[in-house]
Amino acid sequence: MENVNLASSVGRRKTAVARVYMRAGSGKIVVNGKDISEFFCNPLLVSIINQPIAVTQSAGKFDFVVNVKGGGMSGQAGAVRLGIARALLKNAGDDADFKKLLSSEGLLTRDSRMVERKKYGQKGARKKFQFSKR
Repeated sequence: MENVNLASSVGRRKTAVARVYMRAGSGKIVVNGKDISEFFCNPLLVSIINQPIAVTQSAGKFDFVVNVKGGGMSGQAGAVRLGIARALLKNAGDDADFKKLLSSEGLLTRDSRMVERKKYGQKGARKKFQFSKR
């Protein structure tokens, strides 16, 4: 009966998608088969991911197994953070304190900002080709 998932959830940011599986454990986070600090070399990204765990004071209670695809490192970190926050909320059940804590920190909101598409007749999304009067 060991390694039973308590909760699973999905987090998205930009084009990154993270599937998070939460189990009772010692606080270990494994991302794509690697330890979190090995996968995300930047300590700032690791602290971003640990934010929902710190806010809810759940450090050392749960293990997280994460599969993340798409996007870059920052987008993947944001997707993992949202996935972990949603998994913690699912496991809390009717505990309104968890929802209040997480939503007050903005951890349950999906960041809707995406890259604006390039337009035809222009160099980029907003940048135009150089204008020549003569």
